[in-house]
Amino acid sequence: MNLTIKPSDLYYKYPKAILTRDEPKFSGKPDPLPFQRDDLYEVIPMLEAVMTELARDDGRTLNLIEEIMVRSMPGFIISREEVFDFLVGTARERLG
Repeated sequence: MNLTIKPSDLYYKYPKAILTRDEPKFSGKPDPLPFQRDDLYEVIPMLEAVMTELARDDGRTLNLIEEIMVRSMPGFIISREEVFDFLVGTARERLG
């Protein structure tokens, strides 16, 4: 499944880090690079990867994952692969 998320699909608004826009983003594990939670260009590829892993394409799941990322994800989770694992695991628990 190849899912494309647009900024208008998101509940929250994220700033755009223009200077790092063209740098490689999360495309799968392993990826020990730090995840920038406040960068739209980082957030969208992460959410797309999580939705693909969960085999979901609905707005309810997207909003749930976004809520988990913004409100529940601990600050000590910093690498892209840690963020991915946390979001997938927590979303699976909450979705049942």
